[in-house]
Amino acid sequence: MTSAMTMLKFAGAAAMLGLLASPAAAQRDPAYQAAREAGQVGEKMDGYLGIVGAATPALRDMVNDINNRRRAVYAEQAQANNATLEEYAFTAGCLAISRTSPGEMYQAPDGTWQQRGSGAPQRDPRCP
Repeated sequence: MTSAMTMLKFAGAAAMLGLLASPAAAQRDPAYQAAREAGQVGEKMDGYLGIVGAATPALRDMVNDINNRRRAVYAEQAQANNATLEEYAFTAGCLAISRTSPGEMYQAPDGTWQQRGSGAPQRDPRCP
């Protein structure tokens, strides 16, 4: 993958995440915002939202819905940028993790769930 392709994918991921994870979008779904603030969900390295700890049926349904919407956007953007769905989703995951706020959960490169502190989150060295 060329650096130009990486930057295109990163720019597209930034735009997509701006739509899906903007404060306005979060305000429209109070259940998502509450789960995020409670540390029940977190950003995964693969670009999707994950459940941290025990899952209720309602939480599972919400996460599945968000991930289905993300997958649709990733597929469209991957095709537009001549990338695979997995490459595009990974780039989006890098961006989503970098945009977490202190106190929010994210998946570290070793696969463990971490709570974001005041510093930068741990990110995969392949992240742009």
